[in-house]
Amino acid sequence: MAENGTPTLGIGMVGYSFMGAAHSHAWRNAVSFFELPVVPQRVVIGGRNADAARATAQKFGWGEVESDWRALIARDDVDLVDVCTPGDTHAEIAIAALEAGKHVLCEKPLANTVAEAESMTQAAATARERGVRSMVGFTYRRVPAIVLARRLVAEGRIGQVRHVRAQYLQDWLNDPAAPMSWRLEKDRAGSGALGDIGAHVVDLTQYITGEPITGVAAMMETFVPRRPLPGDGSGVATLGGHVTGDDVPMGDVTVDDAAVFLARFGGGALATFEATRYATGRKNAIRIEINGSEGALAFDFEDMNVLHFYDATEDAQTAGFRRILVTEPEHPFVAAWWPPGHLLGYEHGFTHQMVDLVNAIADGRDPEPSFADGLRVQRVLAAVEHSAAKDSAWTEIPQ
Repeated sequence: MAENGTPTLGIGMVGYSFMGAAHSHAWRNAVSFFELPVVPQRVVIGGRNADAARATAQKFGWGEVESDWRALIARDDVDLVDVCTPGDTHAEIAIAALEAGKHVLCEKPLANTVAEAESMTQAAATARERGVRSMVGFTYRRVPAIVLARRLVAEGRIGQVRHVRAQYLQDWLNDPAAPMSWRLEKDRAGSGALGDIGAHVVDLTQYITGEPITGVAAMMETFVPRRPLPGDGSGVATLGGHVTGDDVPMGDVTVDDAAVFLARFGGGALATFEATRYATGRKNAIRIEINGSEGALAFDFEDMNVLHFYDATEDAQTAGFRRILVTEPEHPFVAAWWPPGHLLGYEHGFTHQMVDLVNAIADGRDPEPSFADGLRVQRVLAAVEHSAAKDSAWTEIPQ
């Protein structure tokens, strides 16, 4: 019990780097800004590098550190396991946690392969029968403007969906001197831009429209096939994130740098998708436009507090895209934060994710997106890779 008598939920998080920091911040803020029926407590953080995990623990208020994720799962004071590790470990950790009776939040993409995602989904279904809940972390679903877009589509405000355009554009790999990382290794990451960022727009478009992607035709490209290995004390120096030196050892990039594909949705809509980490000048642009028979919606994460809405039924003399600043207390999640016009940022989606998960667990219902939703995305990613390997052949997606 917390000091005020509210039940507690012991959180054990595996992973301490970028996503570990984002999740840690979110667990802390969820309690600070939202009235929760169960209080999440940051019990223990785990990672192979105990010193790095300990630094994150001290920074974000985790109680203890474990260097073995199995020991973390085995703890009686851990009720929920938050998986923030690279994709090659998701299945093993999540399945073990579910079998141990722990609720699970797993970062996206759910797994590196469809087979792994299927095993995780089956484990989640079995655990559900014992009241154990699971969720995959597609955090952009918790951006207030995105939730508003979903509501408008569900209410029929844009009519029948006819076109979907989705892009996720970054440029952090444009410099060929930028060093290798685990995100460029297929064994660890599963895929490159496709799974890392493309998975987000695949999930978001299915979430907003309420329709599944049923088939794709794709192209993928690796622009820089070899990159310098990062400095590790072996005489290779690093400066500003770039490797320097005359005899720099190189590593093979085994994932895609960019993926583009055509798609069709279950309701018949035509779609185009693009995911790249080479879009010069774009830092984190998630662009989605949906055209329907009665209107349209447009969103760009680099202006994340705004949703553009077009109502085709209005008088043509004054009709046009309406800029909606999604900061009113009536908008999703916003009432817990600041006055209207005081903008939210990247980190808030993670907090909203934790709030939704805790509320679902407390209510005894299944949180969303589920592992089954994660599997649905994984099947799209696999179809894209298959199509690209087959000269862009149209590839149906099992439903």
